Amino acid sequence: MAKKPYGEVTKDIVHIADVDLDGHKPIYVELRKVVGVNWMFAHAVCAALGIDKWRKIGSLSDEELEKLEDALRNPWKYGIPSWLYNRRRDPETGKDLHLVGNDYKITMEFDIKREMQINSWRGYRHREGLPVRGQRTRSHHRKGRTVGVIKKK
Repeated sequence: MAKKPYGEVTKDIVHIADVDLDGHKPIYVELRKVVGVNWMFAHAVCAALGIDKWRKIGSLSDEELEKLEDALRNPWKYGIPSWLYNRRRDPETGKDLHLVGNDYKITMEFDIKREMQINSWRGYRHREGLPVRGQRTRSHHRKGRTVGVIKKK
């Protein structure tokens, strides 16, 4: 049997950042399933570690997997630029952070609650279930709220 071009898959399921990933798919594709990691950050992590992004994630050794998870949680150690982080200038610490997994979900939830508590415009929109980022409401965002449209005379 011919050897696969990107290494032999030794693990069917790989566990990174509290997510089970399919070992038969490329690293680049599977990293995007981790909450808080987009395609650009996944590419930057692969480039910083010197790993081919199309290599199967199941073919990585345990050391490489530990390094990969550390790069996701602490990208500044590996020279990944701060403009790729998902939480720049954190309101509490003032530092640039990159959060993954449940840390990201919990932090976003607390941010929304804080906005609602201080009665900001965004908090008000969240509280009322309206679009937050300036979208129109005349023809969308009506699910379960209004019955029909009243035309102007």
